[in-house]
Amino acid sequence: MSADFAGKVAVVAGGSLGIGKSAATQLGLGRATVILCGNEDGPVVSTTTELRQAGIDAYGFTVDVTRAADVERLMADAERVGGGIDILINSAGIQRYGTVVETTEDEWDHVLAVNLKSMFLTSKFAIPYMRKRGSGSIVHVSSVQAFHTQEGVAAYAASKGGVVSLTTAMAVDHARDGIRVNAVCPGSVDTPMLRASARRFAAPDKEDDLIAHWGRSHLLGRVARPEEIAEAIAFLAGNASSFMTGSVLLVDGGLSAQLGATTEAR
Repeated sequence: MSADFAGKVAVVAGGSLGIGKSAATQLGLGRATVILCGNEDGPVVSTTTELRQAGIDAYGFTVDVTRAADVERLMADAERVGGGIDILINSAGIQRYGTVVETTEDEWDHVLAVNLKSMFLTSKFAIPYMRKRGSGSIVHVSSVQAFHTQEGVAAYAASKGGVVSLTTAMAVDHARDGIRVNAVCPGSVDTPMLRASARRFAAPDKEDDLIAHWGRSHLLGRVARPEEIAEAIAFLAGNASSFMTGSVLLVDGGLSAQLGATTEAR
């Protein structure tokens, strides 16, 4: 799908890597002005440069999305360079492993801050700009693990379940503002985060083998490519989904239709 976002300004939190980078690219190729952010200068600069070389009107900012002052400044910068905000994509996220017994309080707080609090903050400061435009579309990236989880991911699963609840609450609260709020729930996606998880569990030369094993847990027999999730995000962000709000779209290759995902090959 190639949606037409001409004249729209899209903020993509977590837009320098992984799913967020693909979403920023997809929206930009649809002629949106893209304001992306990440928490490290290097990926922000390289992704912004890459998008500009593709003819996309892109601006990158290094932002800690868990800090209100940083996020408020990001949205002000988006209005300054783009003239307003029409679309918000929330794709920032981290993964940490452990049961509630094994997870430290600091780890719990960090996961919930990046994966859930950031979506509260970006929405809090973007919605007033959307109200000025009289409409808006917000897409949160949650996970299939909001509903069906593996062992040892207590903080991550809790954060992603919170994203789904936040999505429905925001949809109810802001329909009167003309703002739609939806979520996409991917299965395993070949991103730097998934690669980091594979390196945690696999032998040094077996990273690809473990990712292939995880892929076989999906009915389609593989993990997703980031651009496949970006297509779903663009659909929810654009006019093709104009009668959708409060919806949660599974894009999981059939993973949630069966049981048996594990963290190691057997």
